[in-house]
Amino acid sequence: MAYQFEDLKKACPQEWQDYIQHSFVTQLGDATLAADAFQHYLKQDYLFLIQFARAFALAAYKSPTLADMRQAKDGMQAILDTELSLHIDFCKDWGISEDELAKLPEARATLAYTRYVLDTGNRGDLLDLHVALSPCMVGYGEIANWLNHRSETIRGESNPYDAWIAMYESDEFQEAMHAEIRWLDDRLAEVSPSRFEQLTRIFRDATRLEIDFWEMGLTLSD
Repeated sequence: MAYQFEDLKKACPQEWQDYIQHSFVTQLGDATLAADAFQHYLKQDYLFLIQFARAFALAAYKSPTLADMRQAKDGMQAILDTELSLHIDFCKDWGISEDELAKLPEARATLAYTRYVLDTGNRGDLLDLHVALSPCMVGYGEIANWLNHRSETIRGESNPYDAWIAMYESDEFQEAMHAEIRWLDDRLAEVSPSRFEQLTRIFRDATRLEIDFWEMGLTLSD
């Protein structure tokens, strides 16, 4: 059978739901999330983006084709030249200076998730790496869409986290999400059942680590 990204989600339904509909996410949508929880998350997400850029550098090294290498280069460039600058500006709006961000220690949840992704990419191939990254690359877009379909979600000036939702519902991010799904679908269609089981384990572990990342923000853990 030809596998698709959707099959990874279907293989891990509880983990995916616990991630997409985590209390951090629902409170963010309801505008009830504590400000210090969101600030803690923002700080660690900055550190995560730095490691994410390293993962794209690894993807370039692992790329078997020039097209894959260019995709990896574009991903790393987008993080370094655009996303990190936007994140720094976003943090400033929340009273977090660039100097403070530069001095931050990584929380254990940040270390666990990012190093898992890099270790998976180092041990495996390019598909392993993309599957490990997919809960973040696809999940944030799905979270924004899920929040927008909830009647309880508050949008606009009444929600201090509205800009976060807007970032991931944007046409630019949604297109990047769908491009990643298309890339994964093309590669997954060629794998054997045993190989799909290996990739499912990676996807499940990465999704569980994403859940831990939300928990880290919610509980202010270091």
